[in-house]
Amino acid sequence: MSFLNTIRGFGRSTKKTKKDYEPQSLPYTSTNGSTSPLRRSQSPSKISPSKQNGQIQFVSSSPTRHSPTRRSRMNNRPRSVQRDSIPSTDDKDFSDSSPPLFMCEPFVKTALVKGSFKTIVQLPKYVDYGEWLSLNVFELYGHLNQFYGVISEYVTPEQYPTMNAGPNTNYLWKDNTGQAINLPACQYIEYVLTWISNKINDQSVFPTKTGGAFPPNFVKDCKNIARQMFRIFAHIYHNHFDKLVHLSLEAHWNSFFAHFISLCKEFSLIDRKEMAPLVPLIENFEQQGKII
Repeated sequence: MSFLNTIRGFGRSTKKTKKDYEPQSLPYTSTNGSTSPLRRSQSPSKISPSKQNGQIQFVSSSPTRHSPTRRSRMNNRPRSVQRDSIPSTDDKDFSDSSPPLFMCEPFVKTALVKGSFKTIVQLPKYVDYGEWLSLNVFELYGHLNQFYGVISEYVTPEQYPTMNAGPNTNYLWKDNTGQAINLPACQYIEYVLTWISNKINDQSVFPTKTGGAFPPNFVKDCKNIARQMFRIFAHIYHNHFDKLVHLSLEAHWNSFFAHFISLCKEFSLIDRKEMAPLVPLIENFEQQGKII
């Protein structure tokens, strides 16, 4: 299995067709004894933070309060994402007690691919900037959607009543009245994944037809998408990494995350402060040379 299978930017036409957006066999698939592939889960999305009672609160705006169906997600036009304020940071997640499982050896050093992803995420010569960024965002979203499908049945409202990334980071959602509220993690993630799906299927945001120009706010939309994807990464690392270990998927997951962060660093998609819940892990990967 080659990581280069994810990069289809070479030897293709300048503009993508709808066929290019059909889901392919993704490289981050399970090779564990269960013989179960990564299951796809359809799911929703938005953004902005505050700090309460020593806990970091990130507020996201919601286009709807109920999880939409697959058909509505593909057809409904998403609302624009509000600009985030800069979040406060807190390292208590890693210093209050013993380190989380994903920071312990051998798991923190487990990877599917040796070396960094620098050359994989760099813009190839003669490839359009917007084309390259949209391709990578689309494919990373597809991988994240499938990974979430693996553990989604365990993300219940009873077990995870809030969308947290450790004991000191909590992501809030703005309802239609503008009030910041706590949502169960499953509902928050469903909103985020559905919103991203709507974005990448919106021709005015991610044009796929020949001659279609990328809009002026295209990079901003990619940053909002990357920020919300990071929050799902953070939630899974802090709450469900043990399940990935049980399925022997920790190497796939770590390499996928390193790939994602490498893209974010290369194109400045996420502010470092937003990465606070996973900064120690990112720094560890940087020391290992997985992220440059």
